[in-house]
Amino acid sequence: MAQKFDVVVIGAGPAGYVAAIKAAQLGLNTACIDKWVDAAGKPSLGGTCLNVGCIPSKALLDSSHKYEEAQKGLKAHGISTGDVSIDVSAMIKRKELIIKKLTTGIKGLFKANGVTSLAGTGRLVASKQVEFVDHEGATETIEADNIIIATGSVPIDIPPTPVNGNTIVDNEGALAFPSVPGKVGVIGAGVIGLELGSVWSRLGSDVVILEALEGFLPMVDQQIAKDVQKNFKKQKLDIRLGARVTGSEVNGDQVTVKYTDAEGDQEMIFDKLIVAVGRKPFTDNLFDDSLGLKRDERGFIEVDQQCRTALPGVWAIGDVVRGPMLAHKGSEEGVMVAELIADKIAQVNYDLIPSVIYTHPEIAWVGKTEEQLKDEGVEYNVGTFPFAAIGRAQAANDTAGMVKILANKETDRVLGIHIFGPSAGDLAQQGVIAMEFGASAEDLAMTVFAHPTLSEAVHEAALAVNGMAIHIPNK
Repeated sequence: MAQKFDVVVIGAGPAGYVAAIKAAQLGLNTACIDKWVDAAGKPSLGGTCLNVGCIPSKALLDSSHKYEEAQKGLKAHGISTGDVSIDVSAMIKRKELIIKKLTTGIKGLFKANGVTSLAGTGRLVASKQVEFVDHEGATETIEADNIIIATGSVPIDIPPTPVNGNTIVDNEGALAFPSVPGKVGVIGAGVIGLELGSVWSRLGSDVVILEALEGFLPMVDQQIAKDVQKNFKKQKLDIRLGARVTGSEVNGDQVTVKYTDAEGDQEMIFDKLIVAVGRKPFTDNLFDDSLGLKRDERGFIEVDQQCRTALPGVWAIGDVVRGPMLAHKGSEEGVMVAELIADKIAQVNYDLIPSVIYTHPEIAWVGKTEEQLKDEGVEYNVGTFPFAAIGRAQAANDTAGMVKILANKETDRVLGIHIFGPSAGDLAQQGVIAMEFGASAEDLAMTVFAHPTLSEAVHEAALAVNGMAIHIPNK
């Protein structure tokens, strides 16, 4: 007799495992199918984010930042350390331990909440049926009143530079170099390219980032993007815009990359090449198109604003559907869908999903950019404030960047907050909360912020929106 559940989730990344836990908490008999295995061949929950994405990359970003700070930043504090070295294998081992701790934590959460964990692959065969194949090849059909597709995304591979896992790697390979390469090429100056480029640049690699677009970080407010680009140049990150990669040739332990830019055809030789041109939804062998599920031209499963697909009882969340490919977006969709299945009222506010790039300094934003407001014909006021004028930033010797707040000219309602600087990701969350409650710039300006803190930059930027900043001259 086939197993039957109220909810079956396919995929245990940040979207899937959160959906499964929330569904179980709401009293629904829930199973979660996931195929990921670790290097030892054992099931490992958490998807790309925990295994080869968000968490391991942040571990290396933090390790590499501490190494660079020990080399270059401690002298300003009067601290002498002598020669500083990096043990890459120890750094990688620390990263793996963090992954193990967090993925094991999800396993414990499944057990505590009564989620049935099924290791293997799931395939939708009907509106209420999933074909499950475990890692030994045993197949069974599982019935479910509701099926949530949360299979995530995979790196995009491009024909000019096929990934070979050695000299040419994707983000997963770039998290596991056994030693510091002499020269690293990165294709793509987006979030992944900048973060991974930063890691190996800090550790001593000569890093060149090739970006096909003429503009830098087009999704970021361009005043902020210009500040970022200037700062990265000081960090010796060689970012080449308008550089379209046309081919590559592997020669032993090196790879020659061919690209074209404004000056014509170019070639560069690298010890490692990281392909970071984006990700695509993963739906391979997930369902037959005859079932009625629709995909758009980029492969995303089509859903409504509450993540319902065209097939009754089938939902899709996270990287396989429209919107930014962000773990927190997928998690919130997982909560929303679980609550809807349990006949509760739920909705994700897609206008207020924060984004963060974890370089140093960090880049974070939520809401509209100045360019978007101009395109939409919205009249607005701008307030900016530099971290250089913040006492806490001066004390920490971490003064690059600024906070920028955009507010509606007529109503003063906050429309966007953009930050480049120390702890930008955490500071931007203050903006998310304010905007979620419909706050005005004046509301933020009238709020008491502790001194000395980095968050005073948010306070002063809010004051500056209406020409009332205290610690810089108002325009």
